[in-house]
Order: sequence, then C-alpha cells, then structure tokens
Amino acid sequence: MSDNTPATYPATFTIGGNLTVNRLGYGAMRITGEGIWGPPADHDEAIRVLKRAVELGVNFIDTADSYGPNVSEELIAEALHPYANGVVIATKGGLLRTGPNEWPIDASPKHLEEAINSSLQRLQVEQIDLYQLHRIDPTVPFEDTLKFLQKAQQDGRIRHIGLSEVSVAEIKKAQEFVPIVSVQNMYSVENRKWEAELNYTREQNIAFIPWFPLGGGNADALKALDQLAAKHGVKAQQIALSWLLHHSPNILLIPGTSKVKHLEENMKTADIRLSAEDMQALDAIQPA
Repeated sequence: MSDNTPATYPATFTIGGNLTVNRLGYGAMRITGEGIWGPPADHDEAIRVLKRAVELGVNFIDTADSYGPNVSEELIAEALHPYANGVVIATKGGLLRTGPNEWPIDASPKHLEEAINSSLQRLQVEQIDLYQLHRIDPTVPFEDTLKFLQKAQQDGRIRHIGLSEVSVAEIKKAQEFVPIVSVQNMYSVENRKWEAELNYTREQNIAFIPWFPLGGGNADALKALDQLAAKHGVKAQQIALSWLLHHSPNILLIPGTSKVKHLEENMKTADIRLSAEDMQALDAIQPA
C-alpha cells in the first residue's frame, strides 16, 4: 500500500544556537560575470534579485570574497545595507582568483587576515555572522588556519565559523579549536558522497549547506525528478530542492540565480510537500 500522505519538515534552523534562519536561503555566486569573474551582465537585475529574495522571506544569504572576486559582497551591501533585522550574511574566505573559473587555495593566516578585514569593509558590517573556510589549504597546517580563525572570533570580527568540502575527521579536528556551526559540501539527490558528513552534522546540530544542489542530471535522476514534477505540477529542479528540505532538518538550501523569475521559482519549492512514496522514489536514485 502506497503512502501519499504529505511529509512535514521544519521551516527554520538555528545556526550556532542563536541565528534562526529560514531553511530556503539564497546563494550569491551567480550575481557575477561569466566564470564567476567580474561584474554581472545585468547589474540592475542582480540588485533586484537580492531585494526580491529578502521580500520573499530569505534571511540567509551565502557569498564569498572570491565571487567576482569581491563583486558579490559589494552588490549585497549595495542592495541590502543596512540589513533588515534577522538577515544573516554568511561569507567565505580561503581562495584566490587568478582568472575566470580559476580558484587557487590560500588559507594562510596572512591571507585570511586580509580577507576578513576586506569582507567586513565590503559588507559594511562590524562583525561577520558566519565566516566559512572555503577550502583547507594543503600547503598550510590546518592547525594554523584554525588558530587564526579562533583568534578572529575572539577579536569579535566573526561570530560563527563554518567549513567547506570537509570530511568528518576534518570537522572533528576543527572542533578541537572552535565550535563549528556549518559545513558546506557538494551534495544533491544524485550525489551523496558526503552522506556520512551530513549524518554527523545532523547529530551535532550543525547546519549542512549543499552546494551544487541540483546535480548534473544523470538519466536515472532525471526520470524520477521529471515524474514527480509532473505529479506535483512543478519543475524538476524544484523537486530536487524539495527533496533536500525533506531529507534532513539541518540542511540549509542556497540555490543561486541571477534572474528574479528563477528566484521566484526556487522559492516556491517551500510549498511542495513530498509524500513518503515520493521520497522513497527519490531516495532510490543511484549515483551516476
């Protein structure tokens, strides 16, 4: 007997015990030029996207100093500063930009010192709500990076600390130095390489923020997504996002777009209620 009873899930998550945000947020990488380099093709539309996101209830916006570089942070401040009460701006540091689609790693204390101060200035804030290490630097002892972040938190420049593209062992290592409140790893209905990390963060009440949440669309995934999209009268991308919201209560979604129309479509994901049968079909998808 099938179960078509709509599932429920929490609409919010509290980051670090004191920042309660709606789980459907916005990722600000796409409001830049091609290759995540330079200004957007349509500056005014980028501003409209940011303003509209907040109008639609987004109060968690994820960015990085490397998006542009600098462009995304500057546009966020231009569009939204002074920030509405409760709006959380999360940014990241630890990558350099040498050209379009080029992302060398530099998580040295010297670079991060400059990166944090520059992000504070661009975002026009005295403290960054959530500062995430974009990547662990294989040329720098992880302990050195963590000790720097610990000091920056003690100095009051950053409130909470997160990590990106890390294993359970690396999260545990970081927790020896600082409280970790978020982990941002690649994850989608068809790419569950980091399932153990998702499970660990859920147990630890750490936010899990999937990047590339729509995946690449392997045939098995596309078929299941298309079937459920037709059933619910929505788009396959919305089903893929909805699966994430249903899948684990600590997942924060940050789908990105440079178009208001696409933003509004993404936000309608919150209205979708997948049934146990729907979730079973999606859970059965095998990685490509």
